[in-house]
Amino acid sequence: MTIDESALAQELRADGIDVADVRLSPDRVAVAYTTTLPAERPAHGEMGRVCNTVIDLVEAGELDPLRVDATSLRFEDDVQATWHAEAEWLEELTGYRISEEEFSERVLGTVETDPDVPVDADAPHATAAADDEPDPAPGDGGRR
Repeated sequence: MTIDESALAQELRADGIDVADVRLSPDRVAVAYTTTLPAERPAHGEMGRVCNTVIDLVEAGELDPLRVDATSLRFEDDVQATWHAEAEWLEELTGYRISEEEFSERVLGTVETDPDVPVDADAPHATAAADDEPDPAPGDGGRR
């Protein structure tokens, strides 16, 4: 792996991704990006551009096939969805053992909308999910 976090973020931005944060570790790439389409589900085109950037870097030998953990943000601290691509899938795709369609289906199958995102210092989507007050009981009109 020859690419660093800054260069990876730059590559993603060059492919039209509004990068909020990128982290590289020996076993994964974690990227958080702000979507241009803040709907209920993440935009497949943005997901594809993130994947294609990583695939291109793997094929160029600048990045080892690593698990990609992605977080799509509507805006800061508002997670739209999370999704991932396994390192094995990247190896299979770049080794021509699976098709681009199969790879895409696998990635799309990992999408979680409205996920419970843990506060993790190693995750680019680490946000303080402080909820000091309990949820209101059903039917109480929000009164506590």
